[in-house]
Amino acid sequence: MALLSLVLVGVLAVAAHGDGSAMEEEELLGLFEVMGSLLEDPTWPQFHPLPCTETPWPGVECELGQQENQNPSIFHVTKIHIGPDILTPPCKPSAKIPNSLHKLPYLKTLSLFSCFTTAPLSLPPSLFASSSSLQHLSLLSNPGLTGEIPSTLSHISTLKVLSLAQNSLEGEIPRQISGLVNLEQLDLSYNNLSGSIPGEIGGLKFLKILDLSKNGFTGNLPDSVGGLQNLQKIDLSSNNLQGMLPQELRELKRLTLLDFSQNSLSGPIPESLSGLEQLQYFILENNPINAEIPPFLGSLLKLTVISLSKCGLRGPIPSSLSSLKNLTALSLDKNNLNGTVPQDLGTLQNLGLLNLSQNKLSGELMFPQEFIQRLGERLDLRENNGLCTRQMLQKFTKNQTSRFLHSYCFGTRFASSNRSDSEHTNGSKKMKPTWGQGEMGSSCSSHGLLHQKVVFSSMLWTLVLSSVL
Repeated sequence: MALLSLVLVGVLAVAAHGDGSAMEEEELLGLFEVMGSLLEDPTWPQFHPLPCTETPWPGVECELGQQENQNPSIFHVTKIHIGPDILTPPCKPSAKIPNSLHKLPYLKTLSLFSCFTTAPLSLPPSLFASSSSLQHLSLLSNPGLTGEIPSTLSHISTLKVLSLAQNSLEGEIPRQISGLVNLEQLDLSYNNLSGSIPGEIGGLKFLKILDLSKNGFTGNLPDSVGGLQNLQKIDLSSNNLQGMLPQELRELKRLTLLDFSQNSLSGPIPESLSGLEQLQYFILENNPINAEIPPFLGSLLKLTVISLSKCGLRGPIPSSLSSLKNLTALSLDKNNLNGTVPQDLGTLQNLGLLNLSQNKLSGELMFPQEFIQRLGERLDLRENNGLCTRQMLQKFTKNQTSRFLHSYCFGTRFASSNRSDSEHTNGSKKMKPTWGQGEMGSSCSSHGLLHQKVVFSSMLWTLVLSSVL
């Protein structure tokens, strides 16, 4: 503290002979204390005595007083960011969240990345004051950050972005969260949070992004989520949510991404979702939906990704999906789908990933050869015993080229044993489904001619003659 006082005296003397732009003494001292609580460098105040002007630091930003009751010649600290992009390591092992933040009343942004990695540390309830100007609070990738989310956090009514992702936070979301009336982004993903999602969350009328993925939330999704009419992204994946999708989701007219994968949600998929005309990503994989694919999905023309693998789906693949000209990925594997594959799916020019494996599909596959070649190994049709296709091939001999027809089915006889089931699973990590790679086998006899093994490469099918009857 004595060193800080000496530095402060020197700074004030310099400012007195400068251009008149300075900082208030209490605020400057508060900044020195905050940095001292976080950084390993005890000489930070000496090397950055004028952090807003002559001796800046990349993680600190300032603004001149702009409000009517502020001196326009006085600088105020408005942003503190500490992370691996600034320092390695970002913070000292004994770093803590200092109470000195109260001395920075004009602070708008506080972001601390990978600062609290060892010793357990909890968020002090006294840290959050109603007089705060904070708009953006990001405490990310801090495995040492434990304990519950303080209910006093709701006192910061100015907050627009709250990101507490990739920490070790526990307990429930405080119901007082409804006090964050200006919140636009809420990210609590990758923690150990539990309990039900509070209905009060529906009071966050300005919310655009809601990410509660990778936690242990249980119970039903509250009907109040329909009140989030500005919502553009909702990710509740990898929890233990149960029950049916609420009809109130139809109110989310601006929604572009819906990811409820890896839960215990049941079907059917409500017809009311047909009004989500802005939806681009529809990800429900690994839920016991146990119903048919609703034809209305084909009317959501902005859809680019549909992932419904391992949902217990039954019935046919709706031909209406062929209307989705923007579709890039369609994952329907590990279900009980039956019937034929709609031929017009092969006309989707943007489709780059198609997984229909491990179903009960049958009949003749009528995709154009160009479509099959373009998708290559990103087309997975394994383990559909009744699904066959015919392919016109050329046979080259010494003196001539002849054309002949081959037929084969996508059964299990030649299915590759080199890939685990997890490699075939269509994931939805960060909204990007993953797809099976490597060989995909098939076998079929046609008119007593031959058996074949089909190996998908990235650009073509290599047909290997395994035996001639």
